[in-house]
Amino acid sequence: MLMMKRNKLLVSAGALALAFGALLLPIQPATPATTSPPAPPPPPKPPALDLSSFSDANPEQPVDLLFIHHSVGGQLLTDSGPGKELIPDTNIYVNHPNGGGLRRKLEAASYKVHEAAYKSAVGDKTDLFDWLPKFRGQMDQVLRVAMHDEMLPEGMKNRVVMFKSCYPNNRFRTMGDAPGNPDGPDLTVWNAKASFQALLPEFAKQKDTLFVYLTAPANVLKNPKVRLWKHLAKRALGKPTDAEIAVDQAALAREFNGWIRSPEGWLKDYPEKNVVVFDFYDVLTDGGSSNFSQYGSEGGTDNHPSSQGNERAAVEFVPFLNRAARRAGIIP
Repeated sequence: MLMMKRNKLLVSAGALALAFGALLLPIQPATPATTSPPAPPPPPKPPALDLSSFSDANPEQPVDLLFIHHSVGGQLLTDSGPGKELIPDTNIYVNHPNGGGLRRKLEAASYKVHEAAYKSAVGDKTDLFDWLPKFRGQMDQVLRVAMHDEMLPEGMKNRVVMFKSCYPNNRFRTMGDAPGNPDGPDLTVWNAKASFQALLPEFAKQKDTLFVYLTAPANVLKNPKVRLWKHLAKRALGKPTDAEIAVDQAALAREFNGWIRSPEGWLKDYPEKNVVVFDFYDVLTDGGSSNFSQYGSEGGTDNHPSSQGNERAAVEFVPFLNRAARRAGIIP
């Protein structure tokens, strides 16, 4: 009798241990990181500015071009290679596994490529709310950057200025309240809209320079390991899961970037032709098939675009730039 009771106690204890252990085991969300998010398909995206009436032929004369970027932009520019080599004392890549080859394509098309990245006066800050103070207070310096902190010779300037923010800038908290605060700091859609509207008067002062905004790259839908007890606790408290938060952020990113690209959005009342948008976000979301990047690196788990995604953007960018430069009168 004592032996039977002892065995029952051992079985009960073992069952409790197994149940408790299950609560501590990491679980994976059902949706793999490389598929579309667990949400309805995104709504139709607004059309972009139609540049098809302008030739995409390369410039006949060299054109000075500056790209203000951080890691993603540097990888987009550089060639694909096994290492992650940087120019000494800069954060400008010589090669990278995620390389898209845009610099080489631009140079072949007669653009003289200049860069400003981390640790330089012009390139150090590139979040959405950094552009307004940068272009208001450093425009003369922006127009003369040759490489990092080196300046072009006196009398020369960049006729094309490309600028982009990185993927954390697509993690909007909420829509926010209209009309928004151009200085932020809360990352809401309305604040971002207000900040970009405030940029246009600064660009209008430089009619002989083409400003090209590359929308911030999309985030991938990650599958972090989640302990079951945390998942259940959030459910019990009515709190959204990390995946649900990511889906909401991605929908807000689509809202903002759709407004940026649409001729009825950011540039609707802008009378000049020296500002255009290249929708990098749309390229990486596979033309709007998702609100998440379909070109994540590291097997689709890292937000930095893969070489395949960057190469796709590079192929589309050069003819886009040629047309936009002709529209702006930068090239004949």
